[in-house]
Amino acid sequence: MKNLFIATLLIAILSSCSTDDSARDNNPNLVDLNFGAVYNLTLPQYNQLNFEGNSFQDYSVGISGINIFYIGNDQYLAFELSDPNHPVSDCSRLVVTGLTARCQCDDNNAYNLTNGQQTEGGPGTYSLRMYRAELNGDILTVSN
Repeated sequence: MKNLFIATLLIAILSSCSTDDSARDNNPNLVDLNFGAVYNLTLPQYNQLNFEGNSFQDYSVGISGINIFYIGNDQYLAFELSDPNHPVSDCSRLVVTGLTARCQCDDNNAYNLTNGQQTEGGPGTYSLRMYRAELNGDILTVSN
């Protein structure tokens, strides 16, 4: 009887786990989409991504674009440039200044681009949507 209880508990715990990033996000303001963007870091337009503390914005992928930030030691962060606490609109695209991404809507939400957390503005339920960033040689791939 004890083994049956443990087995049932284990199955319940394992079935509640998810590896799908969008399942953790559950943000009604941001649509789920699939994309993959490839950046050759030897090309001049991506040169700043070879230096620690620099970032690059690509407005051709994601919902409103993405910001890629080079932490150092071949580690990159990539975040969606759409305010996660607003439905997508003209004002919800984030503008990047240094390590801050700021919404142009009336509440003036601001987010830290090193951790995705809200730092200013109205009450926020969601942090920035993070994407996968993987480096293989000189090729950086960002995807969701």
